[in-house]
Amino acid sequence: MRKGFAAMLKQAPRLSARIGSVSESTTTRISALAQTLRRQGREVINLAVGEPDFATPEPIIAATQKALAEQHTRYGPVPGEPALRSRLAESFQGYDADNILLTNGAKQALFSLCQVLCDPGDEVIIVRPCWVSFTEQVKLAGGRPVLVDAGAGFQLDPERIRRAISIRTRAVLINSPNNPTGAVYTAEAVAETARLAGERELYLIADEAYHAYTFDGRPHVPAGDVAPDRKRVITVRSFSKHYNMTGFRIGYVAADKSIIQALTRLQSHSTGNVCTFAQYGAMAALAMDQSIVHQRRDVLQRRRDAALALTRAIFECVPGQGAFYLFPQVSALLRSGESSADFAARLLRDAGVALVPGEAFHGPGHLRISFGTDEETLQRAFAKIKEAL
Repeated sequence: MRKGFAAMLKQAPRLSARIGSVSESTTTRISALAQTLRRQGREVINLAVGEPDFATPEPIIAATQKALAEQHTRYGPVPGEPALRSRLAESFQGYDADNILLTNGAKQALFSLCQVLCDPGDEVIIVRPCWVSFTEQVKLAGGRPVLVDAGAGFQLDPERIRRAISIRTRAVLINSPNNPTGAVYTAEAVAETARLAGERELYLIADEAYHAYTFDGRPHVPAGDVAPDRKRVITVRSFSKHYNMTGFRIGYVAADKSIIQALTRLQSHSTGNVCTFAQYGAMAALAMDQSIVHQRRDVLQRRRDAALALTRAIFECVPGQGAFYLFPQVSALLRSGESSADFAARLLRDAGVALVPGEAFHGPGHLRISFGTDEETLQRAFAKIKEAL
């Protein structure tokens, strides 16, 4: 009896079923593997990372340093600094500071929304292919992700969403510009999806983290601007991609005050306020000359054009209209029994190029290519891929 009890004590502690139901982020795992290979002396070109190689603009750095020097290092208001919230509210007609909540990146915003909207068994409709964390965040809230395929060109298809709605549906989650496909949804499709959500008394969560980067003159359409009932629209954005502040971890939610109050209540028990001095950097980002963002968008369009031509020389690929990703179809090049995850591992091993397999985004048979790096590096990467194949 004693021996059996001692053996039980040596067993690993039991973890929750909740954490057992989710998987690690594939994108972060691949980036970590690429770093490991580099430490071993291998040259690895990383086209898997979801951030451009631009430096954080100097006014943001200066304002953050000044905030540190002035001892803005204490606890702050849970929903964020009032001046920053007021400034962000100006982008949303009829909103004020109480319609805004600052979060630790857009990722925390989306995680928290799942927590405040979902009870166990509730459903969230998500357009597939989709960002790696959407489905896992719904699961962590006890909910059930319902994946609906995008239409032609990876576009939003409201009719498919309508057919997926059930009595358990709580929200529809869309992402435009889209990660991983680069699709930018049309105003008509977003408006119809918002109308459906309002009609069925659902929330439309619009992840607009890449809203600054659209190409070929195609406009980004804020969901709140075309929705018949904006009270049903929850907008999530970030400073990370927009201003190259990924390490600052500043995102935000713009929504009806009832949603913001619920999120604030949750955040008061999880993280508290977002890093105080980093918020001063965010205020500087909004106040600085925005031409630098426009210039960087133009650079990304040139990189998109170069990457698309290089990709189409090897794979089938729909042109990305925004963000900084392409999502080519690679099924024709897969060996017997090989998945796109196996294919990505082969390219990392044989070519020294890191890409993200489509399985990470519920899009098997594809790869995600980030063109956030310079054109010379893109040329070298694709030369290595062609050689390896």
